[in-house]
Amino acid sequence: MIPKNEAELASLAETLKRLGCPKEKATGMAAQLDIRAKQLAQEQGRSHEEALAHLLTLMQTGWAAQGES
Repeated sequence: MIPKNEAELASLAETLKRLGCPKEKATGMAAQLDIRAKQLAQEQGRSHEEALAHLLTLMQTGWAAQGES
């Protein structure tokens, strides 16, 4: 899923919130995450979906570790 409009970015923001992203940062992070996923896809020859899934996993792991501190 390559976000192309505000609704898709809003959906990505909701996913980020469910994974532990602070509510006030979710929209901005969603936009940045989409940009970075596009970059990774191009650099590494992956699909946008694979790159986005990888980044979401990294973010979820980071938030989980933060909660353990």
